[in-house]
Amino acid sequence: MTLKVARFGRLTALIVGIAVSSSLAAQTVSDEAVPSGANLDLPQNLQIFGKADPNVRKPTAIVNGYVITRTDVEQRAALFTALNQLKLNEQEAGQLRLQVLRLLTDETIQIQEAKANQITIGPEQVEQSFARVSARYGRTPDQMRAWLREIGSSERSFKRQIEGELAWQRLIQRKIAPFTNVSDEEVEAIIDRLEKSKGTEEFHLREIYVSATPERSGEVFQAMQQMIQQMQQGRPFEYFARFSEATTAAQGGDLGWVRAAMLPPILAQAAQQMQVGQVAGPIEIPGGFSILYLVDKRQVLMADPRDAVLSLRQLTVKFAPGTTQAQAQAKVAQFATVVKETAGCGAVGKAAEAVGAEVVDNDAVRVRDLPPQLQDIVLGLQIGQATPPFGNPTEGVRALVLCGRDDPKSAGLPSAERIRDGIEEERTNLRANRMLRDLRRDAIIEYR
Repeated sequence: MTLKVARFGRLTALIVGIAVSSSLAAQTVSDEAVPSGANLDLPQNLQIFGKADPNVRKPTAIVNGYVITRTDVEQRAALFTALNQLKLNEQEAGQLRLQVLRLLTDETIQIQEAKANQITIGPEQVEQSFARVSARYGRTPDQMRAWLREIGSSERSFKRQIEGELAWQRLIQRKIAPFTNVSDEEVEAIIDRLEKSKGTEEFHLREIYVSATPERSGEVFQAMQQMIQQMQQGRPFEYFARFSEATTAAQGGDLGWVRAAMLPPILAQAAQQMQVGQVAGPIEIPGGFSILYLVDKRQVLMADPRDAVLSLRQLTVKFAPGTTQAQAQAKVAQFATVVKETAGCGAVGKAAEAVGAEVVDNDAVRVRDLPPQLQDIVLGLQIGQATPPFGNPTEGVRALVLCGRDDPKSAGLPSAERIRDGIEEERTNLRANRMLRDLRRDAIIEYR
């Protein structure tokens, strides 16, 4: 099933650290390619002795001697909930607290490792970052402090997260970045591949993957259908991506730009049939189910028509309170007829008078900034033509008349420097994740 949902912005970088630890590979390859049991010697018909329920664990811990309290967890969870405007039931709130506990554990390990390498983030650095983040949210530092108290969080919790981010960045810059090198041959090979793949379609996808045994497939399928229903109601895709069992859960399910050949055939087929802004799923794949969200699509080294800048005139007809359905339908039919007969942008004013419409001009609208369901319609218009009426009884009915279009230039090859920077960043992130995994393994963590 493929559904239209609203576009979802990415969570702010400061908050996106809440992640699900997972040993599964991102679902760009089928499960057959992933070794069963991660190469562990596991029996096929195993029996669980006792009950494993992670929700029984209280959200407090001691990490290498540093105490993470229930208050720490509650305040950070309150911040995440408020920033993303979430309304959680009791079960979801419990899952979020466990996610936050994992985040705080990683954050503590990162700060401790930075200090072990003589990296200390001073109060003045934290205060400067706090002021910048406050400004990003349209608040002064004092207003931010008051807001944090209001939502049940605290300045201390917020600054602790800032300290963790800065400490980890400094540690990476010292221990990893200087030793990450990319050869000229690697850069040239990528440029060659880009030239050979010119015109190939690429998809910017987000994914949610949940494994399912044959016995649980119906249950998992139904749960993922409920996810999609909640997305339709406005809950962000990234919220559900936290529960994904793919490694991309840490990035809000972001797979980045991929070509169809990089995906399992059934997911490739779904991606090719989707429009930007659509969610598809649940899609059954070997080992479980996936949900895909198409953020964007493009053709390699080709101009994207959706980067065209349009000059538009918008006509809007609003319904007076108490308008009956029959009256509204008649008004829409009249509006549709007038719009269809409008002969170019110069006649918009006269058409507006005929139906009592308001007119708004905008000379700098990118196609990709329009709602996804309008993009294909607008791309098919000639200058002077109008879209069919669209809208709803509450906000009124609208139509767009195309008055001009500046088509984008063909995309050129990225510079060698840009390619090199991209490879270095990817390798640095991979090594940083490996370092954090090793630090987790060596840490002494006691849960209370």
